[in-house]
Amino acid sequence: MEVRIRSVHFDASEKLEAFVEKKVSKLAKFHEDVLSAEVILKLVKPESAQNKEVSISLKAKNGDCFAEKVRDTFEEAVDECVEAIEKQLIKSKEKSRV
Repeated sequence: MEVRIRSVHFDASEKLEAFVEKKVSKLAKFHEDVLSAEVILKLVKPESAQNKEVSISLKAKNGDCFAEKVRDTFEEAVDECVEAIEKQLIKSKEKSRV
């Protein structure tokens, strides 16, 4: 699965990019038809709490999944987005079985 990471209004560190890549790559195990993922890391309203926005768009053969969260840290937001997409993938897989 191809994972593209874009950072808006800042330069993402290699450590952050590696974290995102690792977390998002795990989504492929929930559904075999996942083609690619695009992750957008955005810094909103600098110098305020809850200013890290993450959106993950997942492309799959049978439909796309999307999640967006705003939290204090990018890691927190990525974790919550991945959780939300896991649920969407599981639900999609269960629908396709029926």
